[in-house]
Amino acid sequence: MSGVNYTMVTEFILLGLTDHPELQSILFVLFLMIYLITICGNVGMIALIRTDPKLQTPMYFFLSHLSFVDLCYSTNVTPQMLVNFLSQRKTISYIGCFIQFHFFIALVITDYYMLTVMAYDRYVAICNPLLYSSKMSKNICISLVTATYVYGFVNGLIQTILMLRLSFCGPNEINHFYCADPPLMVLSCSDTYIKETAMFIVAGSNLTCSLTVILISYMFIFIAILRIRSTEGQRKAFSTCGSHLTAVTVFYGTLFCMYLRSPSETSVEQGKIVAVFYIFVSPMLNPLIYSLRNKDVKDAVKRIMKSKLQVK
Repeated sequence: MSGVNYTMVTEFILLGLTDHPELQSILFVLFLMIYLITICGNVGMIALIRTDPKLQTPMYFFLSHLSFVDLCYSTNVTPQMLVNFLSQRKTISYIGCFIQFHFFIALVITDYYMLTVMAYDRYVAICNPLLYSSKMSKNICISLVTATYVYGFVNGLIQTILMLRLSFCGPNEINHFYCADPPLMVLSCSDTYIKETAMFIVAGSNLTCSLTVILISYMFIFIAILRIRSTEGQRKAFSTCGSHLTAVTVFYGTLFCMYLRSPSETSVEQGKIVAVFYIFVSPMLNPLIYSLRNKDVKDAVKRIMKSKLQVK
């Protein structure tokens, strides 16, 4: 082995979604539109929550941070992808690849637990309404949000360090549109057992843990709602949970498909399609889901529109 010359990788080539040149311009326009809708929707949601006095509640405080995280992890991938659609040589530097890798893992895990915190908030609001103001005080809400960010970024750092321990001395073509776990491990010329095991443990445990808390919260929520004798009361309770449940279903469904499989060429190809949903579709849909299904948000938009018209 000592007589073999290795050329260490200094950059990676992202193969992207397709290798058909005629589709590159169409995909550029499509994903640019999706990204612009994502920016407008999430920035608009954050601004609306921060400016409307009636949305100054824990539920919307968490929603504003969900919008921020969605915006960040979509931005982590999309600009590079859009540039590559129009480039002949679709490269990303070695350091740039691992920075993207770190932020992606960190933000996705933060998203898990932001959705989990939101489920807990709905549980307290519906099952313990008399204790809601004390259990979900401003300090507690800030602590919960801070914990999700810290935990997400610590996990991302650990996964990045494990990935950096691998050697990349052969092919440098990543069969994906961003620096993801499975396609990077396929390229490694060193033993990936530890990294692969860590990926399954972290992905599996965080997915399972956060989803279990969400499901248990909603089990108690549904029991509490069924005890409400008023039909109108039940409708209002369900309406506050419907948006969150829809967002959870889209996000977790695609992530289970993405991570709980061993890395191989076939799984990487399938993973590209799945990744489109949770990187691009989910962040774009979340503001629409919460605005179209949520009476408080729709009323806040109407108030802002009315005030703007009055000013004119």
